[in-house]
Amino acid sequence: MLKNYIKIAWRNIWKNKLFSAINIISLAIGFSASFVIGLMVYYDFTFDKFHKDGERTYRITTQFISPDGTDHFSGVNAMLADALKQNVSGLEGVSFFYTYEPLKVEAQSGERLFKKPRHVIFADSGYFNVIDYDWLAGDKSGSLHEPNAVVLTQERAKNYFPNTPVESLIGKTLIYNDSIPAKITGVVANFEQRSDFVFQEFISLPTALQSDIKSTVTNTNWGSYNSSAQVVFKSLPDVAIATIQKQLDEMSKSHTDQEDLDAGEWTRFYPQPLDELHFDTRYSTFDYSVPQASKKVLSNLAMVALFLLLLGCINFINLMTAQATQRAREIGIRKTLGSSKKQLVFQFLGETFLLTLLAALVSVILAFWLLRVFSAFIPPGLNFELFANPWIIAAMFVLILVVTLLSGMYPAFVLSGFKPVSVLKNQFASQTSNGGFRKGLTVFQFVVAQVFIIGTLLVGKQINYLMHKDIGIAVNDIACIPLPWNDPALSKKELLKNRLATIAELSTISLAGPPPASFYINSTVVDFIKDGETIEVIQEQRFGDASYFDLYGLELLAGRKPLNDTIKEYVINETMLHKLGFKEPAEAIGQRLMQGENGYPIVGVMRDFNHKPLTSQIQPVVFVGDISRNWFSQFRMIHFKIQPKTSDLSATIAKVQDMYKSVYPDSDFEIQFMDETIANFYKSQQRTQKLLNWATGLAILISVLGLLALVIYNTERRIKEIGIRKILGASLLQLQVLLCRDFLKLVALAFVIATPIAYWRTSVWLEDFAYKTTLSWWVFALSGLGMIALALVIISFKTIRTAIQNPVNSLRNE
Repeated sequence: MLKNYIKIAWRNIWKNKLFSAINIISLAIGFSASFVIGLMVYYDFTFDKFHKDGERTYRITTQFISPDGTDHFSGVNAMLADALKQNVSGLEGVSFFYTYEPLKVEAQSGERLFKKPRHVIFADSGYFNVIDYDWLAGDKSGSLHEPNAVVLTQERAKNYFPNTPVESLIGKTLIYNDSIPAKITGVVANFEQRSDFVFQEFISLPTALQSDIKSTVTNTNWGSYNSSAQVVFKSLPDVAIATIQKQLDEMSKSHTDQEDLDAGEWTRFYPQPLDELHFDTRYSTFDYSVPQASKKVLSNLAMVALFLLLLGCINFINLMTAQATQRAREIGIRKTLGSSKKQLVFQFLGETFLLTLLAALVSVILAFWLLRVFSAFIPPGLNFELFANPWIIAAMFVLILVVTLLSGMYPAFVLSGFKPVSVLKNQFASQTSNGGFRKGLTVFQFVVAQVFIIGTLLVGKQINYLMHKDIGIAVNDIACIPLPWNDPALSKKELLKNRLATIAELSTISLAGPPPASFYINSTVVDFIKDGETIEVIQEQRFGDASYFDLYGLELLAGRKPLNDTIKEYVINETMLHKLGFKEPAEAIGQRLMQGENGYPIVGVMRDFNHKPLTSQIQPVVFVGDISRNWFSQFRMIHFKIQPKTSDLSATIAKVQDMYKSVYPDSDFEIQFMDETIANFYKSQQRTQKLLNWATGLAILISVLGLLALVIYNTERRIKEIGIRKILGASLLQLQVLLCRDFLKLVALAFVIATPIAYWRTSVWLEDFAYKTTLSWWVFALSGLGMIALALVIISFKTIRTAIQNPVNSLRNE
C-alpha cells in the first residue's frame, strides 16, 4: 500500500511539473530561512549553560540613575570587589579582573614573539573559585596569589609552546611588553562548549602594578568607573539575589551624597545573571569583536522565518485546492472502488510529505549558500557543521512533519470530501467553491510582502539619515593613528607629530586622545555648587591639544580653549551648561567644577556635537588637555587631515606609515578614518537592513510565484471563455482588464491592510533612536505602486499570451 501511495504521489508531482516546482521552491525558501535562523537561535541560546553553579554566578554591572533616566555601563570601579567582601554577606566567592591587551608577549627567552594577543586579563586569586575550569597542570588554590604568575589555556599554551607537554610548562616564563616577566603556574582546558568567558591568559592581579594600568587598578576614587574593570561573584546556595541586591544598594548609597540621593541621583550595582550575559544589550560581553546577541533580534528573525514558511505553505494550499477539479474524477473513481476517506487523506498527505521532503533537501543547499552570504554578519562558530548536531537534525524532521500537516491537511480533507456520485456526474462545482479562501490566503501573502517592502524602505531611509546627518564635527578626510601603549615618552609623540607635519598632503595635525565621536568611554563625576546646592554631573571627557578644536571644527560659543596641554581647565558643551543650571554660555565662564577636593575652572563653552551613535542623546561632555600626564598620559593618538585634493591616498598613507615606523619601528601601524568610525556606529542597523532586504526579496519571490501559478491556472481554466469573447469582438485591452482585475484588487487590498501594520512596526523600531527620520507618505505610496506594477507584470506575462492566441484553437473541440 505504501509503495502504491509513493508511486501515485510521484506521478502526480511529475505530471504537474510547473506547480510542483513552484511548491518546492516556495517551501525550500521558507525551510532554508528557518534552518539558518533556527541555527542562529540554537547557537546563541547554548552559551554558558555548562558552568558549575551557573545559576548562582553573576557579573556586576553599573547603572547610573537620575530623574532623566538610567544609563547602563558594563564596568565597575576598582574598589568594588574589596567592598563586596567587607560589606555584603551571602557570597561564596568574589573576583575582580581587568581586561588587558599587551602589545607583545615573548616566549622561550625571546625565541617566539607574539604581538597583541587577545583575551588577556589580570585576575585576582578568587577568579577560578567563581568560574570553574578543568586543570591540566598546576593547582587553582595558589596559581594567582603571587605577582608575576600566569595561567594559560591549553589552546594558548600550544600557541606559545608548540609540541610541549602541558606538565612541562610549569615554571616557564613569558615576558610581557619587554619588561614584565610572568611564570606559568597552571594550564587549564579550554571550554568545550560555547561561552562568553573567552579569556586565554590569566595574569595575577598584583602583576598589574608593574604595568601601564597601575594607576587604574589602584584607583581609590569610588566615582571612577572603567569598562575594563569587572567583578564576578557566586552566591551561597540558599541566598536570594534580592537580598544581595538590597545590600549592594545600601553600600552604594552610603558612598553617595545625601543631596544627590534627595535629587534621585545615585549609582546602582546590578548583578547580571550568567544566563543574561550573552543577550543583555545594555552591557557588552567580553569579546568586543563579536556583535552582541539580542533576544529581540532573534525573535524578530524567528518571525521572519515563520512568515516565509507560511508563505510557502499558502502557495501549496492555494495550488492544491485550485487543482481540485482536475483530480475530482480520480477521487470519485477511487471512492467507488472502495477507498475510504482516511486512505485518501493519507495519500494526499503522502504527496505533501514527498514534496516537503524534496523542498527540505533543496533548502539544505540554500542554507549552505545563505550562511556564506551572511558570513560577515554571524559569529565564526556558527557554521554549516552545526547541521550535524543531533538536536538540529531532530528539529528539522519535526519541522518537516509540521509543515506537511500544515500544508497538506486542508487540501487533503477538501479533496477527499468529494461525493463520488456528484463527481462522476460533473456536479462538483459547488463542492470546490473555496475561491474566497484562496483569495484570503493570497491577500495574506501580499500583506506580508508589503510589510517587508515598506519596512525595508523605511529602515534604509533611517540608515541613510544616520550616515549623512551633521553631527556637529568635521568627518571627511580626517584620520588618526594609535600610539603604542608601552612607550609613553612625550618626546617621541612630538617627534612623530613634527615629522608628519613635513608631509605636504597633511594638515592640522593634533596630538590627542580618541576622536570626539567614538565608542571610547571616559566618564568622571564632578560636583558644582550653586546657591548652596551641590549638583552632581557625570561627564564624558575628551582630551586634546589646541589643534584638536580646529581639526574637528569644534565651535566655541564663549570663552577660550585651555592655555596649554597640561593646565587643568575645562571647556564644557551646551548640555553640560544646562545641567549646571545656566542659560547663556557666558554665565559659566569662570565657574569651578569640583572633582574630589580639586576645583577646575570652566574657561570655555563649545557647541554640542554627537559624541555617541544617534541612538542616544547628547550627554555632558568636557574638553581638557593632557591633565593627568604625570601619572598617565591621555594623548595616545595623532590626528590629522588629509588634503581633499590628494590624488594618491595610498601613497600618502605609505608616507605616514614610514614616518611612524621611523619613530616606533617595533610597533604595528594602524590607521582609522573618521568616516569609517561613524559608519561603524551603525553596523547593527546595517546588518538589520541587509537581512531585511533578503527577507523582502524572498517574500516577494514566494508571493509572486504563488500569484503566477494561480494566474496560469485561472487563465487556462477560462481559455474557452476568452476565445468566445474574442470572437464576439472583445479587444486585447478588455481581455487584459477582465483577467487582471480580480488579482489586482487582491494586491490593492493587501496594501491597505499592510500600511498601518508597517507604520506601527517601523514606529516601534524607530523608538530606539534619539534622532530619527520621518515616516514619509511617499515611502508607502512607492511600495504600493511598486507591488501593483510587479503584480501586473507577472499577471500580464500569462494573460497577454493567452489573449492573443487564435480562438479557433481553444474552441475546435466544442
